[in-house]
Amino acid sequence: MRAVEITKPGGPEVLKPTERPTPAPRENEILVRVAAAGVNRPDVLQRTGNYPVPPGASDLPGLEIAGEVVEAGKLWKRGDKVCALVSGGGYAEYCVVPEVQALPMPKGLTPVQAASLPETFFTVWSNVYDRAKLAPGESLLVQGGSSGIGVTAIQMAAATGNRVFATAGSDEKCAACVRLGAAEAFNYKTQDFEKEILRVTGGRGVNVILDMVGGDYVPRELKCLAEDGRLVFIAYLRGPKTEMNIDTVMRRRLTISGSTLRPRPVEFKGAIARSLREKIWPLLESGRIKPEIYKTFPLEQAAEAHRLMESSQHIGKIVLTL
Repeated sequence: MRAVEITKPGGPEVLKPTERPTPAPRENEILVRVAAAGVNRPDVLQRTGNYPVPPGASDLPGLEIAGEVVEAGKLWKRGDKVCALVSGGGYAEYCVVPEVQALPMPKGLTPVQAASLPETFFTVWSNVYDRAKLAPGESLLVQGGSSGIGVTAIQMAAATGNRVFATAGSDEKCAACVRLGAAEAFNYKTQDFEKEILRVTGGRGVNVILDMVGGDYVPRELKCLAEDGRLVFIAYLRGPKTEMNIDTVMRRRLTISGSTLRPRPVEFKGAIARSLREKIWPLLESGRIKPEIYKTFPLEQAAEAHRLMESSQHIGKIVLTL
């Protein structure tokens, strides 16, 4: 099969087209002929040698795919159109998928749109709803609102009855966040998000913050949280270390959490898939949530896709096509 591999840790140029044997599914797995594969920040981290491949996972990059089942299991039959979260191997013609991590391709969506869903939707559901327990009527601040994770979190929370705010790095990106459902979006290069959040919430702060920035944002975020607020980390683009005022955490009864999804067990990811199918897939099929695709590249141009990802010029998802 055609595939793209990481030949050594480094820049986008280390991504090279190659030929690999078609993988064979094991018990409780299916084999999918890949039509499209999403590109995500963890792919970039893996390429640079900063995101180890979990034991037993494919060394090929790619954490989300969409396509057609060609070797069935107990839950899916040949010919089913699915999208799936995988622990690796997405940048290829064929990919092995744990059955419970696959979801039906939402009605009305193309394979490219469906391939843009799993990694960000699983991540947002796990962190915003399962860990931070965002409830209807509560407010959410999404840092990096124009990223793949950001556009998913904004749309999902707006569709589930939450007031959403976002930060982004340009006025154009802020406008996109508002178009996708944010009540307001703040340009972090020209505005102080801490002051803006306190202004728009009447000094109360937001209930939940989804943070992929970390570093010096953290003490400012703690001041943006309402009493009993929850701060959830999924990345740290500004570094993993910070200083914070523990007194603020105690007085406002704040909860700080975080997670990584890739190394979690199949059963854990399967539970998220069931929640998404029940709660979120109907919103996709009704059009209340719409995939935001910025650009597609043929599989063999994965290096160009990574260059675009690292430029942070995109709004929404980057997808490889086969």
